[in-house]
Formats: sequence, structure tokens, C-alpha cells
Amino acid sequence: MASGYSFRPSAWAFALTAVACAAFIALGNWQARRAEEKRALGAELEKKRVALSGEFRPEYTVFLDNKIRNHRAGYEVVTPLRLDGEHVLVLRGWIEAGRTRDALPQVRTPAGNVRVEGLALEHLPRVLSLEKNASGKVRQSLDIGEFAAQTGLRLRPYFLEQHSAADDGLARDWPRPDTGVEKHESYSLQWYSFAALAVALFIVLSLRRVAQG
Repeated sequence: MASGYSFRPSAWAFALTAVACAAFIALGNWQARRAEEKRALGAELEKKRVALSGEFRPEYTVFLDNKIRNHRAGYEVVTPLRLDGEHVLVLRGWIEAGRTRDALPQVRTPAGNVRVEGLALEHLPRVLSLEKNASGKVRQSLDIGEFAAQTGLRLRPYFLEQHSAADDGLARDWPRPDTGVEKHESYSLQWYSFAALAVALFIVLSLRRVAQG
């Protein structure tokens, strides 16, 4: 007596597969959107490249605390660049903190007229802090309006994240805004693969051996 297979899905298996597929596809779509958002953000910031020439004002340098690079604690250094009648705050780079916090690291600042190239940023990431009306050399975050009021400097309404090289000993390995695109695309593919696997399992488990005679 020969035997064959018949496709006999159960209602509960069909319902479970439908729910699983919908969830996996939704998660895959979300990851795909995240990848596209980061790709678009990177393209938008590429349009905001700025090149300025001026003179740094090291007496107004600020150290943004608790900045980690390669598991090492340090500071991001911000120094105003004097232009014609106004200034722009330049996020110059990162420097490692000393063994103690009693003394700030020495930062070399180029003298005279310099050309600085980079990306214009509307603001820096805000850090949750108990500081109010923060002042001094070391801060958790920096607001353009507050800094202008404290120093009396006329500031342009953006930060310049420096990408051009300089002999100052600072690291400028800024994270790209589109970092993680490949990761999101990989996750998206994984979720879509899970949806396909759920369908395949549903089909295989719904096959029933039947006798043919």
C-alpha cells in the first residue's frame, strides 16, 4: 500500500503562524525604517559642512565631562573661534582625563588665524545633570544662549564639530550620524527570515501522511 501526504492545517496553527508573521514583519519594517532614518540624517548633515577662518579664544575653553572613548574617560574640548564681530563655539575634539580630577589636561590651541572645517550642529546632546546656570571650565553640557550671557560673546546659533586636522593632540573620531545603518539592515533581514521560517514550519507541520491503496 502506497502512502502520500495531505495538507491539513489546523485552525490554531494557522492563527499562530499569522500572528507570528505579522509580528516578525512589523519588526523587520521598523528596523528598515530606522536604517533609512539614519541614512537620511547622515545625508542631511553632509549638506551642513562649514569652513571658517578665525582666531581661537583659549581663555574661554570649556571641558565637557564624562566623555568616553575606547573605555577611557575624558573630556570634549569646546573653544570659541573669533570671526568678524562674532564667535562660533568649536567642538574641537576629545582628550583623556588625568589620573585625578584635580588638574585639567593641557590642551594645545593653535595661535593666530586658523581655518576650521566640520559640521554645523544646532545643539550638543543634553546630559541629565543637577547643574543650574552651569559655569566654570568643566561642565556636563553647554548651551549657546547661556554661554553667550555668561561671557558676553556674540555667538552664532550653532556649534562647529571640527573635522579638519590640527596640531593640538585632540582626537576627532566623531561617531557618524548614520552609524548603525548596516546593523539595522541586518536585524531587518533577520526578522523577515523569521517570518519566512514560520510559514515554512506551518506548511511542514500541516502535512499529514495518508495511505493510498
